[in-house]
Amino acid sequence: MPKVPDGYVRVRAHLRRKPGPKPAKSLSAWAVAGLCAVVWLWGQVFGFDDDSTAQKPAPKPAVSAPAGGQ
Repeated sequence: MPKVPDGYVRVRAHLRRKPGPKPAKSLSAWAVAGLCAVVWLWGQVFGFDDDSTAQKPAPKPAVSAPAGGQ
C-alpha cells in the first residue's frame, strides 16, 4: 500500500484532501452593488459637500475695452 501524502486521507479506495480552515467570506457582487447604490443615493439626497462652512468668493468681472474701439 503506497504512502498517503501530507494533507490527504485514504477513504476506501481513493485519496481525499483533508479539510483546512475555512477562508473568510467575501462580499458578493450584489452586496458591493448595493453598497455603491447606497453611497450614490446618499450623495443625491444629502450631498457630499458642506456649503455652510465653505464660502466661495463671488466672481468679479474683468475690465474690458469698449466695443466700438474708442
